[in-house]
Amino acid sequence: MTEVLEGRPTLRGATWDGEGTNFSLFSAHATNVEVCLFDPTGEKEIERLSLPEYTDQIWHGYLPGVHPGTPYGYRVHGPYEPEAGHRFNPNKLLLDPYAFAHMGELQWNPALFGYHMESGDDRTFDERDSAPFMSCRSAR
Repeated sequence: MTEVLEGRPTLRGATWDGEGTNFSLFSAHATNVEVCLFDPTGEKEIERLSLPEYTDQIWHGYLPGVHPGTPYGYRVHGPYEPEAGHRFNPNKLLLDPYAFAHMGELQWNPALFGYHMESGDDRTFDERDSAPFMSCRSAR
């Protein structure tokens, strides 16, 4: 298992310093943020690590030995309260909004939605993992 250090809240996204990568993501209401590392093809999740620090609404952590080009994504935990505008669903892999590139191709599938798309009710909670359909992982 990769050791996760405190890291820095500055510079959003994944920032490599020559020895490892700092991950930093904004969320005012998340209760936990996990960075998911994938094999070089981006097909198989090999590690899921919680970012240990939360500073001024920024989740952050540093992963020694993680290099540029490593496929990754985020899973964000928090309240699922659609009526309050909160739709956190850690079953859904999120791309890094600060990434320099994405790899692969998205496969459209109902599992990509945070709710049961087939039901037509966007207040439902979908527990299917979206990662198998998201070949487009973030890379920096």
